[in-house]
Amino acid sequence: MSSVTVRIGAPAHRTLQELAEQTGASMQSVLEKAITEYQRKCFLEGLNADFAALRNNPKAWREEQEERALWDSTLADGLEDE
Repeated sequence: MSSVTVRIGAPAHRTLQELAEQTGASMQSVLEKAITEYQRKCFLEGLNADFAALRNNPKAWREEQEERALWDSTLADGLEDE
């Protein structure tokens, strides 16, 4: 795996070292996990904002509810969950 150098401030570096020591993971692993978690957080915040916008649009929200009702009918399709 290739690597690159990224500059971070001293406080962030200390925190990264502490987290690595606490978890027994490498600083690289801790940083990669933090980036993944931050990416997920940003995605979910965007999704929540989109959902709030949908709920604030009565026509679009009604259409969403109607579509959900249509999909709910497939729950009783007789197929077993695997």
